[in-house]
Amino acid sequence: MSDEADQALRRHRALADPSRARILADLADDGPLDARELARRVGLHVNTVRVHLNSLVEAGLADAETVPSQGRGRPRLVYRATGAVGEEGGRRYRLLAEILTALVASFGSKATVQLEEIGDAWGHYLVNSPSPFARLSDGEAVDRLVELLTEIGFQPELEKGKRGRRILMHPCPFLELARRHQEVVCPIHLGLIRGALAELGATTSATKLEPFVQPDLCVAHLAARAR
Repeated sequence: MSDEADQALRRHRALADPSRARILADLADDGPLDARELARRVGLHVNTVRVHLNSLVEAGLADAETVPSQGRGRPRLVYRATGAVGEEGGRRYRLLAEILTALVASFGSKATVQLEEIGDAWGHYLVNSPSPFARLSDGEAVDRLVELLTEIGFQPELEKGKRGRRILMHPCPFLELARRHQEVVCPIHLGLIRGALAELGATTSATKLEPFVQPDLCVAHLAARAR
């Protein structure tokens, strides 16, 4: 593969993630910005934002530079969009996400089952499956699910209580869309969790997903899967 084709592939992969597209849109609109300001704007943890920023820089979609601190302290690392996808590129991706989400939302509750099925299919595809003939313990399967949720932008915490296990999922990597259209985003996440656990052969599945228990917290409840 040529260097040019390889760079184009990196850009497509970087922009395929809605969180990165949203970060790039903010950089295109108001950059340069540092990781903490971007984290505040998009509702993600600052460490998660730094990972996304590194991907954007590697794809040639953003540049990093050091600027003097506004007062005492170390210099700040800030980022700006390079314009590699055009000045309006980041905003277009964000607009596309908004349009597609609104379209699905127009189908109302009828779409819930289909959205869970879509999430289920992607859960099977995205999770780190075991090698052929290898078997994971239920605990190992749940750990891999938590790793997957981390990869897609959550900061999940597995919590064990008297009523069973649950995963604290915060903040949602699609926070802006989910606040307006939780009937679209949340069923996909519930299906994704179920699909990943099924792919891993877990004896556990998700019984329900509680959206916005707190402003930036959703909770997935786990229980033994019906055989």
